[in-house]
Amino acid sequence: MAEHVSAERAARLPVENLTKAEAAHELAGLIDAIGKANIAYHRDDAPVISDAEYDADKRRLAEIEARFPDLRSSDSPSEQVGAAPDGRFAKVPHRQRMLSLENAFSEGEVQDFAQRIRSFLNLPARAPLAFTAEPKIDGLSLSLRYENGVLVQAATRGDGAVGENVTANARTIADIPHELAGSGWPEVLEIRGEVYMTHTEFVRLNENEAGRTFANPRNAAAGSLRQLDPTITAARPLRFFAYAWGEVSAPFAATQMEAVAQMRAFGFQTNPLMRLCDSVDEMIAVWRGIEQQRAALGYDIDGVVYKVNDLALQTRLGMRSTTPRWALAHKFPAETAWTLLEDIDIQVGRTGALSPVARLAPITVGGVVVSNATLHNEDYIAGRDSSGEEIRGGRDIRKGDWVMVYRAGDVIPKIADVDLTRRPEGSEPFAFPQTCPICQSPAVREEGDSVRRCTGGLICPAQAVEKLRHFVSRAAFDIEGLGAKVVEELFNDGWIAEPADIFTLETRFGPGQIQQLKNREGWGETSAAKLFEAINRRREITLARLLFALGIRHVGEVGAQDLARHYLSWTGIVAALDLARPAVLAHRAADEAALEEREIAARRNRRARISEARAQAIAALKVEPAAQAAWDDLISADGIGPVMAMSLSDALANPRERAAIDRLVSELTTIQPPEARATDSAIAGLTIVFTGTLERMTRAEAKARAEALGAKVAGSVSAKTDILVAGPGAGSKATKAAALGVRVIDEDQWMVIAGQ
Repeated sequence: MAEHVSAERAARLPVENLTKAEAAHELAGLIDAIGKANIAYHRDDAPVISDAEYDADKRRLAEIEARFPDLRSSDSPSEQVGAAPDGRFAKVPHRQRMLSLENAFSEGEVQDFAQRIRSFLNLPARAPLAFTAEPKIDGLSLSLRYENGVLVQAATRGDGAVGENVTANARTIADIPHELAGSGWPEVLEIRGEVYMTHTEFVRLNENEAGRTFANPRNAAAGSLRQLDPTITAARPLRFFAYAWGEVSAPFAATQMEAVAQMRAFGFQTNPLMRLCDSVDEMIAVWRGIEQQRAALGYDIDGVVYKVNDLALQTRLGMRSTTPRWALAHKFPAETAWTLLEDIDIQVGRTGALSPVARLAPITVGGVVVSNATLHNEDYIAGRDSSGEEIRGGRDIRKGDWVMVYRAGDVIPKIADVDLTRRPEGSEPFAFPQTCPICQSPAVREEGDSVRRCTGGLICPAQAVEKLRHFVSRAAFDIEGLGAKVVEELFNDGWIAEPADIFTLETRFGPGQIQQLKNREGWGETSAAKLFEAINRRREITLARLLFALGIRHVGEVGAQDLARHYLSWTGIVAALDLARPAVLAHRAADEAALEEREIAARRNRRARISEARAQAIAALKVEPAAQAAWDDLISADGIGPVMAMSLSDALANPRERAAIDRLVSELTTIQPPEARATDSAIAGLTIVFTGTLERMTRAEAKARAEALGAKVAGSVSAKTDILVAGPGAGSKATKAAALGVRVIDEDQWMVIAGQ
C-alpha cells in the first residue's frame, strides 16, 4: 500500500528527525486536512481524499503526537470518530459508542496485532487464540435497536457518540427485519452492520438518476439512506450485512462466530465469507483468498476485519479512545489499470493553488470509469519529491504517455507510474506554468511549499469565485437562497466581486434591484425579495462564523471557534494581530533563514544548523516586548499554532485583503461573541492547561467543561496560566509549570472542581 500513497506524503521526514517547530507546523496541516476529510466522508458523503491518504495522515498524526505529547490538542482527530451529524436529521445518542477500527497494511502488522493481544492477556505463544476473519464492507455504518424483538430505532454512526435518526428509511431496506425471527433474543438488542449497494444496482441507479451521478456505491448507499423522504430510500436498492452489536440487555453468545450465527437466526443477512482462524497464517490465507474473490463479489470491500473470537477475552482487552484492542482492519492495496494520458490541465483553487489534473482515455478501475486523475504538483510530474529526491526512478510524466492509474482506497484516481517503452518519439517534458492560467498573475512557490500559487488574490476570477462560494457555505454565512451556483452567476454577471458586495446589492442598484433579479431565469418577485431578506438577516453573525467565512488559509471551523473563544470580539482579534505583527515578521524571517540553511546544510547534520540559523535570525530582529507578548498569547491559545497565527496575520496585514475585510465588517450590524462564560464558579476567569492522559473524561470533554465554568483553556503553559491539570504522562508542561510557580493538580482534584 505504501507505494500508492502520494509522493508528498511519502517524502515526509521521519518523525524522529522533526524539530518541535516543524512538528507543530505539520500537525496543524494534518489536523485541518483530517477534519475536512471526516466531514466530507462521514457527513456529506463526498470524499475529498482517498482512504489511503486518510490512513497515512492519521498514522502520521499519531506518530507526531506520540513524540511531542504537549503538541496534542484537546480536539485532535486521534480522539474522534466520524463527523458530527447533519443538522437535517434528529440526533440519536449511542448508548454504546460506535468506534472505528485500527488499520493494518502489511502481514507484519497483523503479526504485531496478534502478539500485542497475547502480551496484553499474558498468553504464552502456544496457548490457543482464535480469530474471526470477514470482509470489510465499504458502506455506511448503521445501528438498529430492537426492544422486545421489534425495531424501534435506526441511527447512523455520526461522530461515534451521536448519530442521525434514519428509522423510517431503514424500515424500507429488505435485509432489515421489522421484527426479529426465532427465539432467544435479548429484550434489548442493538444490531450493527453496514448498508451497501451492489455494483449492478449502482450502475442501474446512475443510469436512471436525473441530475446527479454518484461516484461509487458507498456514496450512493449513504446518500440513499440519508434522504429526508423515505419513499426515495425505498426506491433505492439498498442491502445490509449484520456483523456486530451495541447495547444488549443480556448476553446472547459466547463467541464472535456464535453471535453472528445468532444474528442470522434472528433474520439478518451475514457475510458468508466469514471464517474462524486459529493462527496468523490462517488469517493471512483468508485475507488473500478474499482479495482474489474481490472483483467477483458484486459489492465493494476494502479489506478483511479480524476479531478475537472469545467474547470474554474481548471484554478483558477493552477499548482505546476510538478503537477496540481486539479488532483489526487489514486493508487491501489499491486497484490499478493502464491508460493513455491525453492532456494535463491546470486548475486554480480557492487559495490560488495550481493543481495539475491528468485527462485520461476512459478506463475502468475497480468497477468505476475513470477519465481524470490528480497529478499532485509539479515535482510529482517531474519525477521527484518535495526535497528533490527521485520517485518512480526519476521518470517524469508527459502528455501522450501510457500511465498506471490506481484508485487509492477505491475513491480518488491517481497516477502511480509511467511506461517509458510506449512513450511517443519527440515528446517534451511538461512545462509547469509560471503564471496563473486564469488571470496571468505570477505563480510563485514559497520555500518549503510543494504547491505553486497564484498571487492574483481577489483579482483572480478562480480565487474570487471560490472565496465567495466558501463565504456562503453552510458553516460560514449560510445565506438562504444564495448557494454556490447563484453566487457564481452573480459574480459572472458582475453583480458581486467580494463578500461585502452581497450586502450592498440593494443599495447599489436601488429598489429596482428586485425587478432586475426577478427577471433572471428561475427567479420571481417573491424569491428575489426573500433573498434580500435573508441577506439582511445575516448582518448579524457569530464571531466564529465570520472568521471561518473569510477563507483565510489554515483557519478552519475549529480554529475559528478557538480564536473566537480566546479573543471574544472582532476588535480584540484585530488589535492583537496588529500588535503582534512585528513578532510575526521576525518569525517569518527566521523561517526563511532556516529554509535557506536547509539548502546548504549537510543532510546528516542539518537539524542543529537549521535550529541555529532560526535562533540567530530571531535574535538579530529585536522585537518589542509588547509585540512578543501578543504573539506568545496568540500561539498559546488552545488549538492555535504558529502556522495559523502567521496566516491570519498575513491576511489582515495585506492592504487589499484588509480593505475588503473592513468593507465587509462595516456592512454587519452585530458580530456576536461566543456564549458568555459562567462567572460564579471557582475557576471563572482563570486560564487552565490540560496535559498528560485524562482517564475519567476525554480531553475534549474536560475542555468543554472548563469553558462552561467560565475558564479559559490554553494549549501551552505560560506566566498567565493559573492551573495545570496533569494526568499520567505529563512532561515538559509540568516542568515549566513548576518553574513558573503555576498551581498543578491531578485529575481527581479536577473532577472535584468540575463537579463530576
